[in-house]
Amino acid sequence: MLFRSLAIASALSFASTTSAAEDGLIRMKLTKRSDHEMVADHLKRENDALRLAMENNGASVVDMAKKTASKTTAVLRGSSQQEFEEQVELAEGKSENIIIKDYSNAQYYGTVKIGTPPQEFTVIFDTGSSNLWVPKVNCQNCGYWFINGGKSKYDEAKSSSFTKDGSDFHIQYGSGDVKGYMSVEKVTLADDIEINNQKFAEVQNAGGLGVGYVMGKFDGILGLGFEGLCLGGAHTVFKNAIDQGVVAQQMFAFNLGNNQDGELTMGGYDEAHFTGEITWTALSEPKYWQIDIENIEAGSFSSGVTNGIVDSGTSLITGPRVEIMKIAASVGATANLMGQYTIDCAKVSTLPDLVFHINGKAWPVPGKDLVIQSGGTCLFALMGMDIPSGPKWILGDVFMRQYYTIFDYGGKRVGFATPK
Repeated sequence: MLFRSLAIASALSFASTTSAAEDGLIRMKLTKRSDHEMVADHLKRENDALRLAMENNGASVVDMAKKTASKTTAVLRGSSQQEFEEQVELAEGKSENIIIKDYSNAQYYGTVKIGTPPQEFTVIFDTGSSNLWVPKVNCQNCGYWFINGGKSKYDEAKSSSFTKDGSDFHIQYGSGDVKGYMSVEKVTLADDIEINNQKFAEVQNAGGLGVGYVMGKFDGILGLGFEGLCLGGAHTVFKNAIDQGVVAQQMFAFNLGNNQDGELTMGGYDEAHFTGEITWTALSEPKYWQIDIENIEAGSFSSGVTNGIVDSGTSLITGPRVEIMKIAASVGATANLMGQYTIDCAKVSTLPDLVFHINGKAWPVPGKDLVIQSGGTCLFALMGMDIPSGPKWILGDVFMRQYYTIFDYGGKRVGFATPK
């Protein structure tokens, strides 16, 4: 199961990669979307929501959205109108649906190549999902040439290493379906690390990702979760890399620096990026990168024993709606129609740390780093999300930027260390 909600992806530049070094590590540059772009997307969505409410003469935002969507579902499926309805219901606590990732809030991207000769795609390296998918030629709702130059689309007719599979690929996202079919190809990581016979999805219709995908500059997703989340009978890219002996160790690691690009290391971890010892924590749910959390504290707030997933595909930290409301209220953050909190920028210096107690050790996120700021707007980097039968908290990039994070696939554990 996959989780996500929130802002619309915008600008990013293509990331460069390097091949395996003498130490056996594969280092891949991750390009970070700027805080300015994150804030600008938030303001656009907020303005769109207010405009829709005003056009319906002050009706309840949920009733208004349902009424409008009921007349236009065939036309607007996956559009901003439908996203508005579902996200407002989530914000008001009226939605019991599991929120499936729409990736619109992802902040880091890299590149992968598929086929022979290689066709290059910008992807989100996502520890919260497991499949590799990219749009195919003639994909519907997969971007337009006049919006950020359009999407890169896979063309099987131009690849000599393509093998037909044909089984269905279908993900139910929060705003609709993403559909396609499975194929088998050669996948290249960095410049020359080849993985053969990789089953991946050619997406024919990405309408379920809505306008966030159309406007965003990422083409697809490369999942770094476990086999239990894989659809279509596929193995993950990393599992195939292990089985084919192209990685030195069954580990990968993220170094996400503040206000700068990051790095994904496959085949181990890079000691040049951290100091001190690594604190390892066993997974409580090996289907996800899920760990037990002894407590989460912020000022007078205390969660008690809980759990969460460490998720590179989510920018914010999410938690149960009621608990996030308590934290937000205690610091003076207010929610808009879309469920995103903002805070007076003058209060940033007084924000308490958000402290995660994991495996007997405290892992704080400083209060000043719980805000995404641009100009006079400060987004509070926590969001409420209730996930029935799923993890309680999602430790996204806001958390991962604080700590060098290692994912041990073979040992089924996550490691944290202090970055340099």
